[in-house]
Amino acid sequence: MKALLSVHNKTGLVDFARGLHTLGWQLIASGGTAKLLRENALPVTEVSEYTGSPEILGGRVKTLHPAIHGGLLARDIPSDRADLQRLNLDFIDLVACNLYPFEETIAKPGVTLAEAIENIDIGGVTLIRAAAKNHERVTLVCDPADYELVLQKIQAGVSDELRRRLAIKGFAMTAHYDSAITQYLDPNNQLRITAFPIQQLRYGENPHQNATLYSFTPGGGPLGGVVLQGKELSYNNLLDLDAAWRCAVSYEAPSICIVKHLSPCGVASAEKLVDAYRAAFACDTRSAFGGVIASNRPFDSETAAALEELFVECIAAPGFTPEARELLAKKKNCRLVEMPTLEIQPRYELRTIMGGLLKQDVDMGDPLPPVTEGGAGEGWKVVSKREPTADEWAALKFAWVACQHVKSNAIVLAQGTATVGIGGGQPNRVDCVRLAVERAGEQARGSVMASDAFFPFPDSVELAAKAGITAIAHPGGSVRDAETLAVADANNIALVITGVRHFRH
Repeated sequence: MKALLSVHNKTGLVDFARGLHTLGWQLIASGGTAKLLRENALPVTEVSEYTGSPEILGGRVKTLHPAIHGGLLARDIPSDRADLQRLNLDFIDLVACNLYPFEETIAKPGVTLAEAIENIDIGGVTLIRAAAKNHERVTLVCDPADYELVLQKIQAGVSDELRRRLAIKGFAMTAHYDSAITQYLDPNNQLRITAFPIQQLRYGENPHQNATLYSFTPGGGPLGGVVLQGKELSYNNLLDLDAAWRCAVSYEAPSICIVKHLSPCGVASAEKLVDAYRAAFACDTRSAFGGVIASNRPFDSETAAALEELFVECIAAPGFTPEARELLAKKKNCRLVEMPTLEIQPRYELRTIMGGLLKQDVDMGDPLPPVTEGGAGEGWKVVSKREPTADEWAALKFAWVACQHVKSNAIVLAQGTATVGIGGGQPNRVDCVRLAVERAGEQARGSVMASDAFFPFPDSVELAAKAGITAIAHPGGSVRDAETLAVADANNIALVITGVRHFRH
């Protein structure tokens, strides 16, 4: 029995290949896969040796050869056997294959068309489709999560039904892959969505609503991550974690975002993660109870200990130190989600409406360079008589990023690199200012304020002045901007126009 292994994602591959070898299978593998197997002392025939044809075109052509595809597509019938015998070819009975990371590549900031093109898999897609087409005889394994199952079944004989299910998974993978390429090359083309069910949720937003979690990749984890501890994530947990994670990874410095009911209730950055947590928690200690936390740095023991008795539903981070895991294990109901690399972010988002979908680019922040330390960057303009101080610039920059993750009409008050009051989700802006000021209490005095959209009336700035706010950033563009500016100047408030709106409905 022959198995062809050609994978980009090599998770679990060595154990799978070792299991096949132990069962007496001959291993054939493409260049990088073969190299890994040899490094782990597994006997393997490289594809170029098996076909008698070297890889060419810088690796663009490796497995596209009659010896490979004849062995895959041949049926167990006399005429196909005769063709193989005439050409001195043999059956290939199993294919383990996954694809170049096209979607991960195009999700990286600044990716070029040339880079995207080189991550369009040809040979892998062809292998998957060939094996899937001939699933009556050939076993396809395109998802590393299926390695263990397939090894177990091989010993007793892989059933027709299992080969069929694995083939369907392969066709779904290549269909999604081609759709992603089409959408990248022509964003206005027909939208095709392929999603894979990965978890039947206990219920949706409420107990009487059914819900299912889908992933755009087969076998994907919640939010692309891995649940390390705690019971299954709920529908509401997933929404809150998504909001918290998007906010936390918007900052370069160690940062924490705490979210409750889809609204940030504390955001902070600091040199040490534990200090960022303490500042974020201090913003709204009441709302933080029962919330979720996202960190853009691995969660360490000092930060875990700082949670003390706080009830936390979930924590998402790019990792957890062993010491942090040990401390957090005492919070048995707290789910821990290890997230993927920070560099991979979604390029667009979808929302359902009656009779259709809305699709838009993800708001990745200001399209122009951000404000620089001690002054405005391109697109930011000081319109008030007084310039912001260096400390106010730093706080305005921080508040402006946090503001992008609060439900409109978003208002964020900040001191340094921490929020002190957040208001959002109200049908008018002045009520959001009032909420933010009320939550900030005495810390409103001396803070700065960011608003996700312009002030339709000067009343918001009047309220900010009474609270002791010293600097404000907003997009500008209202017919009453002059009235707002007059109030700011009358109260010695530095007023900055950003020129960019960041509604989050």
